Amino acid sequence: MSATALPAAERPKTRTSTWTFWGRLLLLPYVLVFLVFVLFPVGYGLWLARDPQNYVKLAQDPIFFRTVVNTLIFIIVAVNLKMLLALGLSGFFVQERWWIKALSLVFILPWAVPSIPTILSVRFMLNPEWGVINSTYFRLTGLDGPNWLNDPTLALTFSMLMHIWKSMPFWTVILIAGRLAIPSEQYEAASVDGATRWQKFRFISWPAMRDLYLTCTLLSMIWTLGDFNSVYLLTGGGPADLTHVLATLGIRYLRLDQVELAMASIVVALPLVLPLVAVMMKRLSK
Repeated sequence: MSATALPAAERPKTRTSTWTFWGRLLLLPYVLVFLVFVLFPVGYGLWLARDPQNYVKLAQDPIFFRTVVNTLIFIIVAVNLKMLLALGLSGFFVQERWWIKALSLVFILPWAVPSIPTILSVRFMLNPEWGVINSTYFRLTGLDGPNWLNDPTLALTFSMLMHIWKSMPFWTVILIAGRLAIPSEQYEAASVDGATRWQKFRFISWPAMRDLYLTCTLLSMIWTLGDFNSVYLLTGGGPADLTHVLATLGIRYLRLDQVELAMASIVVALPLVLPLVAVMMKRLSK
């Protein structure tokens, strides 16, 4: 009797075993990469930061508290401003006009191009001596422009603006997709009833996009806590280490040859990250 004629319970399991073997074999490289490049570095970093004395030293460093404040300002101000702008722009770019579609290609470029040359180019533009902004200002007024990155408030503001400019196109595209999922018949019925644009947004767009918007905001906060480029490439944490955020503070301690403090400065970000992750996962589970 052939194998195909056997009952299901009696069929040979050779083929299934073979597929299982090859599946596990192909999965092995990814497991090794995860163990070597993710699990081991995280575990080793936690082991270096295990000494409670490290956190006492962090608390005694005035730069640390300034860094925590900068981080909170970054995730509260920059993220919410970015998401509000993305929400408004998603309503603009969803319009079916050829010039808006062409403009959307230009709008997405800041997110598409690599971060390092982009941010370094902006840093060059803000140079007080030969940057294009101060050079243009001098030609127009005959006066020297300000040292943009030598003032802590201005430097942190430009870092947040850089973050917004660089990542806003991505979230705008996500929210555009959310708007396109709303049936057009709802807007047509609202137009027949004489609804204004604000009423259409309030009673149609926002109820349909609220969960998406809040989830994107939480995810953006989590990613922003790890945003190293926007601050470090633009200001280097300066002037006088006053624009550091938790994502860049570790570099300061590494330069001072204080590896344990560098790891501890990363661990202290967990009380900010874990609640955001928990809330986001709870929302996604619904």
